[in-house]
Amino acid sequence: MMRTITKFILIALSVMGIAWLITGVEVVSFTSALWVTLVLSILNLIVKPLLIILTIPVTIFTFGLFLFVINGLMIWIASGWIRGFFVETFWKAIVFSILLSIATYLIERLLGPPRSRDYHSEIRHY
Repeated sequence: MMRTITKFILIALSVMGIAWLITGVEVVSFTSALWVTLVLSILNLIVKPLLIILTIPVTIFTFGLFLFVINGLMIWIASGWIRGFFVETFWKAIVFSILLSIATYLIERLLGPPRSRDYHSEIRHY
């Protein structure tokens, strides 16, 4: 649970940092960044798999590069829903999504793999 909260906060900080790097992308506050992180998580969980399935032929034809467009679309949708998060153009949304993917990968590497609970080791033998 603590790993998930830490990851969530680090990704929100990354959202703010990436927005600072890219002109035309604006995150007004840390609260907005938290909302961006939450909405993107939900979109990636529900909408993105459907889009990937619907666009399989295009994705195959472009050797997977169309996935960048889908990721940019997720950012674009989030910017329309969240007050305090603005993305100027669709191309900037794609660049934002690429940098956020890299940041998320680095955060995953920093935190290491999730720990699985070994319930058998918790059983005490008296």
